[in-house]
Amino acid sequence: MMEIKTDDYRLWYENETSTLTCQGSLRLNGMDEYDPIIQLLESAIDQEPETMILNLKGLEFLNSSGINVLSKFVIKVRQKKNVNLIVKGSKNLLWQGKSLKNLQRLMPSLELEWE
Repeated sequence: MMEIKTDDYRLWYENETSTLTCQGSLRLNGMDEYDPIIQLLESAIDQEPETMILNLKGLEFLNSSGINVLSKFVIKVRQKKNVNLIVKGSKNLLWQGKSLKNLQRLMPSLELEWE
């Protein structure tokens, strides 16, 4: 399992379930601070699972830099062509409604699941 944990957020990838989970609040300043997260996301993509789950149900806040990182992640998954992506979101978190639908525009085959 790969994991990044701070006081504000936790991000981890479980190989067994091909699930990438994000929890907490991501308010990092600029792309430099997102570098460790980008590396974890890219390591997950490199596993090339048949189906990857991105669980954002516990991600309460994501700033514009973070949305940019997620968008680039979705584009990289799309380029793999053999990886299906399921994104799990929460209807209770306002930022997710619009932002996650935008990810679907980047990768039309992306499945959105709401809780």
